[in-house]
Amino acid sequence: MDYLGQRNDVILGQDFLTWLWYKSEAMAGMFRLADGHEFELRMEQRVSVQGGEGESLETATVSGAMSELNEARLGLATGKKVTKAQLRIEQDGETWQVTVKAEDMTLHALRTPAVEAGREEDDDPDAAFLEKMFLVEKCVRFVDTVYEQFLRLRLGPEWTEEVAAVRVWLEKER
Repeated sequence: MDYLGQRNDVILGQDFLTWLWYKSEAMAGMFRLADGHEFELRMEQRVSVQGGEGESLETATVSGAMSELNEARLGLATGKKVTKAQLRIEQDGETWQVTVKAEDMTLHALRTPAVEAGREEDDDPDAAFLEKMFLVEKCVRFVDTVYEQFLRLRLGPEWTEEVAAVRVWLEKER
């Protein structure tokens, strides 16, 4: 991939994670899958924001249990964008945690809900593995769902209104 294409991917990833932070707060964390089932998604504990270029590049990473992410919010208000975020996803009493990087939209440090450890002799020996893979796929589907919502907005005529709403949110957060 050429440098220009790679830079555009980074910008799109930053826009997505910045929008996701706004949207998760504006919608009280609630999102809906295509089948109508709801899930909760929130930024949590670790967020990195970045702004500037070259020698003037500045990065702020905020982390901590139950952190309100105030320094990262301030960074957003001064024009920085989210470059990495830890997400917490919940549905039907199950919890996933995953870190998403804006530069390539990869998922890191994925923690799924616990898989039942004890198996009886007549159970399928692959059952625990298959259950784990099902939970990984579910997490990917959650992230894909919100990314699809973002792309529809980002590539559509409503994006200008959405940017204005994000700016209002940032001003309120100052």
